[in-house]
This record gives sequence, structure tokens and C-alpha cells, in this order.
Amino acid sequence: MAPTAASPRKVAVASAVGATIEWYDFFLYGTAAGLVFDKLFFNGLSGPTAQFAAFGTFAVGFLARPLGGVIFGHFGDRIGRKTMLIWTLVIMGVGTAAIGLLPTYDSIGVWAPILLVVLRVLQGIGVGGEYGGAVLLAVEFAPPEKRGFFGSFAHIGVPGGLFLASGAFAIASQLPDEAFLSWGWRACFLLSILLLGIGTWIRMSVIETPAFQKVQEEKELSAMPVTELVRRQPRHLLLGMGTRFIEGFTFNLFSVYLLAYAVKEVGVPKSTVLNAIMVGALLGVALTVFSGHLSDRFGRKRVYNTGTVAALLFAFPAAWLLQTGNTVAVAATFIGGLGVLYGVIYGPLAAFWSELFDTRYRYSALSTLYQISGIVASGFTPLIAAWLVSLSDGTLWLVATYNAAIALFSLACAHFLPETRGRDLHVDLAPRVPTGHDELVDA
Repeated sequence: MAPTAASPRKVAVASAVGATIEWYDFFLYGTAAGLVFDKLFFNGLSGPTAQFAAFGTFAVGFLARPLGGVIFGHFGDRIGRKTMLIWTLVIMGVGTAAIGLLPTYDSIGVWAPILLVVLRVLQGIGVGGEYGGAVLLAVEFAPPEKRGFFGSFAHIGVPGGLFLASGAFAIASQLPDEAFLSWGWRACFLLSILLLGIGTWIRMSVIETPAFQKVQEEKELSAMPVTELVRRQPRHLLLGMGTRFIEGFTFNLFSVYLLAYAVKEVGVPKSTVLNAIMVGALLGVALTVFSGHLSDRFGRKRVYNTGTVAALLFAFPAAWLLQTGNTVAVAATFIGGLGVLYGVIYGPLAAFWSELFDTRYRYSALSTLYQISGIVASGFTPLIAAWLVSLSDGTLWLVATYNAAIALFSLACAHFLPETRGRDLHVDLAPRVPTGHDELVDA
């Protein structure tokens, strides 16, 4: 399909659809890690050890994401956003579909978990390059006064992908256990082939972003975007990583670890938890866009801080509600965590992070910020939570304490970053301090 000029709204929708498909693929693995992979690929291990191993392969995807971020960030800043987004979609789709065809431990022994890890790495590389491009496709097309709103469409991909992944597993879980473990879970992964075709067609239809075209026309492309980023804006990069911690922690705590905890430790029916996650994810889609819109009116930091403080205050009540075992309380906890907290925190971050960095290396900046911080903030969250629960006799109180500490850390990092609402994205117009450093002046 030949690319055509498009309005910011159409480009934002294209960004949202493509990102949702990519994150569906990635989160499908997290749901499967919490529910089935310990039984199919690590059944040679004891129960708790098998679950640790399944969560370990989940973390491997996050370890691979920085590699994808560096590779695709470099070429995204050198060649363009659009081309890289098509490649990331293909890599992710092929890797996900291959997992759906993978033989289990009972069929090929130790090769099953080895191949699972290889395909998880492929997923990580694909989604590692996806994030920065999807965000910039929406943000760099948006008018300055609506950058938070349109940028948040790229962030729809995370709760949207979780909604689709949870929905697919919720449907498959209606099968008898034997059928679900035999082929039901595989159907969820093989659906990625169809979604790959849809996503590729959509992304082929958009043109390159105006901000990148301007850099191309003025021959201001960076020879080594990551090197220039680290040399010129290390403070913004590190503090931006810190603001990512509460976002990544909140999402993966509720969508991965607490899913397994509620089903296996508390005894809540699997369908109840999956349905609550779906409702929370759907609410998260709406609140992500709404909080992005609010950041255009009240500022990126104010909206982000509101969500982060709410996450801090909800940490211990969430632990108590889950441990009651009451299905209504458990469902409300998942909906509140994934729908309300996550949506408010995540919505303004697409514009906030994009406005911190120059166009020459913005793709690399967002990819580096998001993927490197995501190793600890997201990838290790289920493992850390499982370890803390093992130290606290099966309770969630140490996890809640860790949750509160993460929220305070992210609030501190946000405090030392400037408010970016209203900044001009063009590199030659970005205000500078007169010291020779590449720091943006606080608005």
C-alpha cells in the first residue's frame, strides 16, 4: 500500500494499532508464563522451581530489549522511524507464532526450554525497537498543544495488548484443562500471524514524521545517536529512566506476578482474574488517553505525579485486598492497579520523554530510556516479587513495601526533571543553557 499524507489523528491511530499488536505478542508470553509454561516447558522441575524458571524466561525478554532498542534506535535516527517499525513488527510476529509451534519438554526434553528462551529473546529484540518508533510516530506528527493527547495513543498499545492477550487466554481457558494445555494456549500465539498482516498493512500506509524529515533535509543526522545522547544529555536520560520505574513495576506486578499469586496462592478462579485484568486493561486504554489529554492542560509532571502518589498510597491496601481471597476485592484490586493507576501514570510519559531530547537522537533516547530501565523496573518484577513473598511466609507485605519504595524513587526523579509541555521538538529551536551542555532550560 502506497504511503499517503495523513492527519495527526490517523497517524496516532496507526501507531496505536501497530503498538497494540506488538504488545499483544509480548504480553501473551507473560500470561502464559504465569499459567502454563511451568507445566509444559519446565515440568522436569519441582513446582516452585518451575514457576521461578518460567518467570526467569519472562525476564529474558527484557534483557534482550535494550539490544533491540540500540539497534533500531540507531537506524531509526539514521534512516527513519517508519522503516524500523515495519521490521520490529515482523520480528515480533514471527517469534510469537514460532512459540505457538514449539514442542514441549515431554517431546524434546531440555531443547524445549532452550528454544523457548531463544524465541523470547527474538520477542525482546522486536519490542525493544518498537517502543521509540511507535511513540515518535504519534508525537512528531502531533500539533504542540495536543502532543500529550496524540502521543498517548502509542501508549494504548500496552494496556490494549494486555487486553487482547488476557482476552485470548480467557477464551482459551474455557476449554477443558487437557485441551487448553494441548492446543488452546497455542492458538493464542498463532493468532499473531493474522495480526502481523494487519499491522504491516497499516504501517506501510503512513509517511515519515515531519520532525525527522526536517533533520534529513537540513543534513543534521547524527553519526552515532547513542553516543551523542550519552555525551550531551546524560542527566535527562538517567532521570527519565527513574520515572519509568513505577510505570514498569505497576504494570508487571499486576499483569504477571499477581495473576499467578491470586490463582495459585489465594485460590481465586483463573477466569475471574483474567476477566478483571481485561476490564482493568480496557479502562487503562481510556485513562491513558485521558491523562495524556490532561497533561496538555496541566503539565506532564503534574499528571504523572498524581498517578505515582496514588500508586504509593494503594500499595498496602492492594496487598490486603488480594490476601482476603474475596473475588470482588481481588477483581477490584486488578482493575484499580491496571486501569486507574497505570493509565494515569503512563498517559503523559510519551510526550514527556519525547520532549526531553533532540530529534537527532530522540529514537535512540526513548529506546535506551525505556528498555534499559525496563530490565529492573519490568522484567525482574515477577522474580523480585516471588522472592519477597518467599521471605514473608507467603504474604505480600514485603512486596507492598518495595512498591512504595519504587514510587518514592520515581517521584524524586520526576522532581529533578523540567516540565516539558510546550517545548518545540525541532532541534534548532530547542532552548539551551549557555554552558555548552545539551541541557534543556526549565520551562
